[in-house]
Amino acid sequence: MQMKAVVCEKPGEIGLVDRPVPEAGDGEVLLKVQRVGLCGTDFHIYGGKHPFLEYPRIMGHELSGEVASVPAGSQFKVGDPVIVNPYLPCQSCVACRQGKPNCCVNVSVLGVHDHGGMCEYLAVPELALYPARNLTPNQGAMVEFLSIGAHAVSRGRVTAGQRVLVVGVGPIGLGAALIARLEGADVTVLDGNASRIEKAKSEFGFSQAVFLSEKTQEELSAFTDGEFYDVVFDATGNAKAIEAGFGLVAHGGTYVLVSVVKDTISFADPEFHKREMSLVGSRNATREDFEYVISKIESGDLPTDKLHTHSCALTELPQQLPEWSANPDEVIKAIAKI
Repeated sequence: MQMKAVVCEKPGEIGLVDRPVPEAGDGEVLLKVQRVGLCGTDFHIYGGKHPFLEYPRIMGHELSGEVASVPAGSQFKVGDPVIVNPYLPCQSCVACRQGKPNCCVNVSVLGVHDHGGMCEYLAVPELALYPARNLTPNQGAMVEFLSIGAHAVSRGRVTAGQRVLVVGVGPIGLGAALIARLEGADVTVLDGNASRIEKAKSEFGFSQAVFLSEKTQEELSAFTDGEFYDVVFDATGNAKAIEAGFGLVAHGGTYVLVSVVKDTISFADPEFHKREMSLVGSRNATREDFEYVISKIESGDLPTDKLHTHSCALTELPQQLPEWSANPDEVIKAIAKI
């Protein structure tokens, strides 16, 4: 039996092909993919900028679908709507043994280290599937990227009344900002892209949305009575922006690095030390983060209708993905229908 799949053969070359439907192995569920969200990772793979990837690759890790077949004794049944956690842990390394599978030493990421969901069927470990409950397929495909933001907010230990700054308001940063606001924080967002800042204000209600300029330090100081921010999140993927963020953290505050860069990051130790600053990494997301996001979408607290800005069919992806990749600032969340 054959299925349609979108394959990135090499950087800049993507096409629709026929592939055999995968067979589910021990402990795996065969998933009929319904929706796949696109993110910066997919654009980086297409552009040849991803450091941990071998071509050819079926991309796609923001996935929702329904169960097509199950192993004996499964908690799922055929037809169940599900959401995929694409970060597959080894379950035996030092991180997994401590209940931190999101930072597994040997983690395999669907759509990066292994083939992902830009196809009609996908075999995945049952442990990677979560019930979609009352979510639509489109909403289900948005849970993963919002969970990245939820995990970052959890890592930053954000509490009500804190001043929070999110630097970089692409999809991940916007998710972190929305979730920090749900936790009761006073949230400011900062970006060097005027379109993103305008959307943060007009679409998502962030009145303290700052366009990066020579006056940024003064504006942020004015917002905080010169004290700056209890928690700062970097979601820029830019080394210089990460380094600049150290100076925006309040004394006793926390700096959470959500984005990852290949560069070496440096900072002034006296400034770091006198603040008794906490420097925290945030990687991927856990089941708890997924469950949190699912509940917040169900309650209407996360505006998924506004986050979902672009759509296409699987067969249109070879044409649409390059166009979206060339204009990423116009796209918050694009979703392909399978």
